[in-house]
Amino acid sequence: MDYTVTIDALPTLSFGRKVAIVTNPKVAGLHLAYVMARIQAKELYVITVPDGESYKTLSTIETILENCFEHRLDRKSLLIGLGGGVIGDMTGFAASLFQRGIDFVQIPTTLLAQVDASVGGKTGINNRFGKNLIGAFHQPKAVYIDPSFLTTLPAREYQAGIAEIIKMAVTFDSAFFAWLEKANLRDKSDIAYAIEQSVRIKARVVAMDEKEQGIRAALNYGHTFGHVIEHEAGYGHYLHGEAVAIGMVMANALAVRLGLMQAQEAARVEKLLKHYDLPTHFAIADVEHFYDLFFMDKKSANDAITFILPKGIGDVALRNDIPKVDVVAVLAAQGA
Repeated sequence: MDYTVTIDALPTLSFGRKVAIVTNPKVAGLHLAYVMARIQAKELYVITVPDGESYKTLSTIETILENCFEHRLDRKSLLIGLGGGVIGDMTGFAASLFQRGIDFVQIPTTLLAQVDASVGGKTGINNRFGKNLIGAFHQPKAVYIDPSFLTTLPAREYQAGIAEIIKMAVTFDSAFFAWLEKANLRDKSDIAYAIEQSVRIKARVVAMDEKEQGIRAALNYGHTFGHVIEHEAGYGHYLHGEAVAIGMVMANALAVRLGLMQAQEAARVEKLLKHYDLPTHFAIADVEHFYDLFFMDKKSANDAITFILPKGIGDVALRNDIPKVDVVAVLAAQGA
């Protein structure tokens, strides 16, 4: 990654070009004035789109692009994503499309976006076939993580972000996981350290594999199951981090079944998720239907499903050779 990730109070940002901030009404009401007071630009516009995962669609992207044209933005202009992961993903995707690609900056306002979604250049939208199946790799020019935004987050949103922090630790850093077991992530200093460590892990992995041809896919631990859960429950029923938490527990169960992870390690992960009031169970009504939806996952290829499974705590394996019988057994254990 060749851009800066700043973790501190938002500095004054000066741009000698046209800038448009993409946000939603909820975030705008809380933070837009604070951010606009810190931006100097040739011209500054605000593009407001509806709030929520259900609006992460091509229709919303068209709305953003139409606004860009109406404000007469050009190839030298800049978009700023001010919001959570949904806003960040859509802003980046719109920036990748407008006049074949313009610059954008991320100012994430949720914990989930600060520790994961804002870093790495993944952009995209959902459709009826699944989550983030339409998109592009388009790296931001900078990411500004201001922890003060977290003071306005509802508890549920905050907890959803913690799931992504736990994900980073389980897959790449056993010492960080052990620290998390003792930390209080509702404490200002502890969460600041956790954000820093999560961004460090994410940046290191992205630098090794920007286009997700290998190790970067490991960052999707919990997501293969989680994306299907979001689809089946209906987008918006679970927050993304909540679905990932359940997905991590399912992935751990599969890893234990295959001998990659000890049951006591899986229990440690589940205990930590529950400590932050994250869901860990999803009742699967139709196991065969759930299994078939795995094939819509972006990591799947040649009719083989790629699963990201922990090898204990602190290591990870990408497997596309797991017999259906093993996966179905784990899904069936969830019960209806």
